[in-house]
Parts: sequence; C-alpha cells; structure tokens
Amino acid sequence: MHFKLDENLDPRWKKILTESGHSASTVREEKLDGASDQTVAAICRSLGMALITVDLDFAQTAVYPPSEYSGLIVLRHPQPTLKGMSYLIRQIVEMLKRESPEKRLWIVEPGRIRIHE
Repeated sequence: MHFKLDENLDPRWKKILTESGHSASTVREEKLDGASDQTVAAICRSLGMALITVDLDFAQTAVYPPSEYSGLIVLRHPQPTLKGMSYLIRQIVEMLKRESPEKRLWIVEPGRIRIHE
C-alpha cells in the first residue's frame, strides 16, 4: 500500500509503515507544506496514495467522498503524544493485514477503527 503522511504528522511514523512493507512519503518531502487540503487530496487521488492525517476536514464525506480515494485515514487521540500517535499508526499496520482502506474513510482511535464507505 502507498501512503502520504500529511504535514501535521511526525515524519518518524513513515518508518513504522515502511518497516511493515508499505511505501510512504510525507507532504514535507514533496515540498507541499502549506498546500491546501484540496491540493493534497488531488495529489493523493492522482497517485493512488492513501492519506494519513489528523485534519478532521478529511472526515467530511460530502467534501471528500471516500469512494474517490485510495484511502482517507484520520487519526484521533485524546492525548496526542508521540507514543500515543505511534500506537495509532501501528493499529493501521495491523488492520492492513485484514482490510484495505481503499475507497473508505478510517477514523483511527485508540483500540478501534471506525470504517465509513
């Protein structure tokens, strides 16, 4: 699976994904810092990449219909520490062994993933 980490994510989380056999790049690496949500979404869509973000705007299915993307994954943690957020990335890796986020919105919270199609 190919992932794009939004600018609001720690770039160290890329390593968790790549060590699990997935490819990942960051918005920062591609010089897209400050780009609009629409621009980031369009790039992810055109490249077939699932977006991982904490930006709740991407959870608005009327604006970003999951069926148009290779996956929209929104991280939600009540205490977004490095350790806590890393745990959410590991949850994603475990879920990817069973399911694909393609054409879906995943809301990832500690201990659960809500899936919207």
